[in-house]
Amino acid sequence: MHIVRFISGDWPTLGWVEDMTLYRLEGSPFGSFTRGAPVGPLDRVDLLAPCQPTKIVAIGRNYVAHAKEHQADVPAEPLIFLKPPSALLAPGHAIVLPPQSKQVEHEAELAVVIGRRAKNVPRAEAWSTVLGVTCANDVTARDLQRRDGQWSRAKGFDTFCPLGPWIETGLTPEHIGALSVVCRVNGQARQSGNTRDLVFDIPRLIEHISAVMTLEPGDVILTGTPAGVGPLIEGDTVEVEIERIGVLSNPVRLPGA
Repeated sequence: MHIVRFISGDWPTLGWVEDMTLYRLEGSPFGSFTRGAPVGPLDRVDLLAPCQPTKIVAIGRNYVAHAKEHQADVPAEPLIFLKPPSALLAPGHAIVLPPQSKQVEHEAELAVVIGRRAKNVPRAEAWSTVLGVTCANDVTARDLQRRDGQWSRAKGFDTFCPLGPWIETGLTPEHIGALSVVCRVNGQARQSGNTRDLVFDIPRLIEHISAVMTLEPGDVILTGTPAGVGPLIEGDTVEVEIERIGVLSNPVRLPGA
């Protein structure tokens, strides 16, 4: 099942997508819910980012090949950093290139959406905390990342976390552990990986993160990016496609364009 957020009138509304038809979602995706009245074809609504996290927890160097392309060591334990919720961007909306950076790059990632409060969760119970998964782009100002020596500014600009198009809830742990992750810019493949190559799998990430900070319903974990990250320029369209989930597409523009 696909869970979306969309604009209905002036208000964000939760939706249930089935066969590309949008229905209202009655209740809460973090509790009990049912399919409500039909709204219409999905392509006629303005989608929002599919959740409203209190925090976005991202994982660095979680694919060996990506670590190697940056001449970096693979960490001995998950390397976590935060992106602000203000970086969230809806499907189809524009990534804005900040004037502070001359090298903004794409990073296609599988994102995990937390479904219930999680603190000190053992690995064996980690899947019970997951609502579903979606596509993400951990947009990064690479020159600022190198210059600053830490990642908050480089990863934290507004529009630097496209997410969507929906939360896919129908996959098993076995499916999620073997999904192709592809990034295309203007239709040309740039990144191609598979979640089976994650250094630290999703249960390990949830165990590690929840030992540090409480994960709340709707929080997002970005699981890392495969090799092939590269630049984005004005006029590009960047797509993140993840097997069994869908395609997240966003144009790229300059401020004020």
